[in-house]
Formats: sequence, C-alpha cells, structure tokens
Amino acid sequence: MTESTNHIWRPSGKRPNYIGHRAKIGVIVPSTNTAVEYDLQKFNLPGVTWHPSRFWVESPVLDSDEAFLYFLDLIRKEIPLSIRDVLTSNPTHIMMGMSAETFWGGVEGNQQFLNRVVEQIGDLGLTTGANACGEALKSFGAKSIAVLTPYQEVGDKQVHAYFSEIGYDVKQVIGLRCDSATSIADTPEDDVLAAVRQLDGPGVDAIVQVGTNLSTVDLFPVIEKWLRKPCLPINVVTAWHALRMSDIRDKRDGMGWLMEHF
Repeated sequence: MTESTNHIWRPSGKRPNYIGHRAKIGVIVPSTNTAVEYDLQKFNLPGVTWHPSRFWVESPVLDSDEAFLYFLDLIRKEIPLSIRDVLTSNPTHIMMGMSAETFWGGVEGNQQFLNRVVEQIGDLGLTTGANACGEALKSFGAKSIAVLTPYQEVGDKQVHAYFSEIGYDVKQVIGLRCDSATSIADTPEDDVLAAVRQLDGPGVDAIVQVGTNLSTVDLFPVIEKWLRKPCLPINVVTAWHALRMSDIRDKRDGMGWLMEHF
C-alpha cells in the first residue's frame, strides 16, 4: 500500500534553505592574519556564511613607528583589490577584518576610509573596527575605557585619539609592540593577561582589544566574568556588528556579554 503524497510534510517559509540564506558576509583580511578566520569559526550560525578575501601584505615588519607607517601605506593600495574580489561572491554585507586603518586620523580619518569603501561597495552594509567598537560600548553605557593593542606607539596614539574624539575617557592604552604583522598572532596568553591587569582599575568601565590578528576570543569572555566589566575583543565586536546590521539577532553563549545580551 502506498501512502498519498498529499500528507507528506514539506517545509514552508519565504526563504529557501541555501548556503548563506540569512547573510553572506564578505571579510577583508590581511594576508598575514591567522586570527580572524579562527574567531569567526566559533560563531557557526545557521544560514550565515563568512567569506574572507585576503589582501597582500608586502612588508609585514612592524618593529618601529616608521615600519608601521610604511605598512599602512602599502595596505591602503591593496584593500580595494580585496574588496573588488570579494564582491564577486555577491555578499550581503562587508566587514573589515583589519582595524588599524579604521582608527587612523581619528573620526575624520575613519570617515574618509568609510567613504572610500562605500564608493566601491555601494549600498551594501559596512562594518569597521572603529565604528563597531563605538556601537558596542554604547550598548554597555560605558564612559571610561582602557585599550589593549598589538601596535607600536604611533598606532596607540591613533587609537587613543579616535576613542577620545567619539566621547570616551581613555584611561590607558597598552601596546604590545609586536615586531611583525604575523607575530601578533603568536602573542603568549600570559602577555595578554599581564596587560589586562595593568589596564584594569576602578575608574575603567570597559576594556577593548583592537588589532584583528590578536585573538582574545578564548580569554576575554572569562576575564570579563572575573573583572565584572565588559571585555571586548575586536573580532567579536566586528562580527556582532556585522550580524546585527544584517538583522541577525542570534545570541551566543561563551562569546562574551556582547553576544549573550545585545
């Protein structure tokens, strides 16, 4: 006896179940970076896909202010090529998987960066490290912050200036002075923990980590429970912002308070 096909259950809904049917997020990543993709894999949200597009880093040396500035000059030429390439995947949103350039020049410099990217991507949504951090801190109502970076002094000054200009009392910025773009990812956890101890204090509402090749996604969710204050890893912050801009409201346990509550 055969059963009538009229009674076979079939899914309903407006959207078919294809890869990236909720969001396809293009991610602009330096060729030297090994942390962004590691961190993004932890989200693993149904219907959401991440599409890294690497831009070539010709000179990864960062062992002085001069080397850091040269590095930025080089990547400014390469980022548009990476954006060009990822646009061929028809993404629904673009996320910057690098952050130094987005803080450079304070609010005005960040806006200039945004304008250049928007010229390429049109009306696609855009997430940068600088803007995402600002939105995340607003969610917590933070007023005073401390910041951890992997940068040289020249980079730390730019980060300090940006956060100050958008209205935060920056109590302290600690740069780990990593000597190359690749060595950032090799930073020992003990160095991160020691820096956080220095950054924390009764006048600090939140601690922010910038520099996308410095992964703190495994450490910061635990640290913020110890300190009882938000600890925001740049890769979690940018992913959160990209998701929320894509109307993806999923919460994730174990990724820190930002993804658990906002």
